[in-house]
Amino acid sequence: MFWHCDLTPAQVFGLLRTRQITLAGNARVRIFGRLDCRSGRRMLRQHRVFFVDEAEALAAGYRPCAHCLRPAYRRWRAEQLASAAAEPAD
Repeated sequence: MFWHCDLTPAQVFGLLRTRQITLAGNARVRIFGRLDCRSGRRMLRQHRVFFVDEAEALAAGYRPCAHCLRPAYRRWRAEQLASAAAEPAD
């Protein structure tokens, strides 16, 4: 995971060119998505983090964007509902 505010523009372009970053996330709301997502483009630089892949983002506790990663979001949501249903009620 790379924080955008810790990188210079040249470093960001270098990481993009070498495919070391493929997804971006918002650290405040813990959502990640594609770099060209219309929702993601609005986030502030100090809240933006970059990920190599979906597995890294999920391991860091981020959820997929419901706009640009709809199939991944639906899988994540189904897993959340299944785990909530499996928990015993008080």
